Amino acid sequence: MTKALLFLIAISTTLNTFSQDPHYFPERNADWTTKNPAEYNINEAALQKVVTFAMNNEYSGSRDLRIAILKGFEREPFHEIMGPTKKRGGPAGLILKNGYVIASWGDTKRVDMTFSVTKSFLSTVAGIAEDSGLLKDTSDKVGNYIWDGTFDGAHNSKISWEHLLQQNSDWSGELWGGKDWADRPPREGGLDDWKFRKLNEPGTVMEYNDVRVNLLAYSLTHVWRKSVPSVLKEHIMDKIGASTTWRWFGYENAWTEVDGIDVKSVTGGGHSGGGIFINTEDMARFGLLFLNNGKWNDDQLISQKWIVKATTPSISNPNYGYLWWLNTKGDRHLEGWSDNLYYAAGFGGNFIVIDKEHELVLVTRWLEPSKIEDFMTLLLEAL
Repeated sequence: MTKALLFLIAISTTLNTFSQDPHYFPERNADWTTKNPAEYNINEAALQKVVTFAMNNEYSGSRDLRIAILKGFEREPFHEIMGPTKKRGGPAGLILKNGYVIASWGDTKRVDMTFSVTKSFLSTVAGIAEDSGLLKDTSDKVGNYIWDGTFDGAHNSKISWEHLLQQNSDWSGELWGGKDWADRPPREGGLDDWKFRKLNEPGTVMEYNDVRVNLLAYSLTHVWRKSVPSVLKEHIMDKIGASTTWRWFGYENAWTEVDGIDVKSVTGGGHSGGGIFINTEDMARFGLLFLNNGKWNDDQLISQKWIVKATTPSISNPNYGYLWWLNTKGDRHLEGWSDNLYYAAGFGGNFIVIDKEHELVLVTRWLEPSKIEDFMTLLLEAL
């Protein structure tokens, strides 16, 4: 065999090695394989400080989440619990490197509410709809798909799917008893100021608002013509080997008729109860899917095109994409971390963080929300 041929074989082998996916994907119900952080030149002692910090900085709100919700949103007029809630556990979390567990704490199999982390799952259901051709493009007006009057009027008729996904639609109306203007109203003014405010042009001003996110879930229910949780289960959760314990709830009165059948329209969070109830390990599986650009093993479940769209900064807020928080320069930038890092975040300190630069997925539950930057700083010191 000639030297030239041996050289070509060596080059081919090297290229194949680099082209192989380095990520590990746990099978359903399998014990998640762990690795020593030292195998990745990660300081084990420093990593243990991260775990200790998470355990010592539990969310200060009540473990009875019904109480925590009512306290957390007490200044909102007419706020009430309309969907299921659940008493929570203590701090829990996982840190994955290339899919392997390098750190864990708490009960990672306990099912808990996850609040606005739900929004990133909802975004993914919209992504599957576009990938499947049910939505032509997120720039389309929602009223071209939902013609029941929900998007009628001079203002609401301008709203696109992208506006709902970026939370900058300023949709005006009421859904399931929730009034858009009563959800997280401004600190200044009163009822009349909020109710009769001047509407912002869609796409210009981001306003975190659960009524409008629930509107997105309602609209996707009618596009899919079946329940949003069943779409997530079929297209994502079953295929990534998630457990059978996760649930996605809506409000008690949130029923809509689809093809003659009553279907529950779910919420994008637990602001008034409901949202996704899920364990830490299933959250980590979801994060691992995004770390691997939408692929699970060799199965492309979400297109890379969608992930790029979902993690592109919106004009109205450089730290927000399609219901994902982004680490681009802005008010929520985490110093020292890649601008390409992005994450799902929910009330009470629930986070799924995807960091491609270090091939990490981080899930932390019930961390005092104001401590996430300190948590991430400690983790950076371990890498």
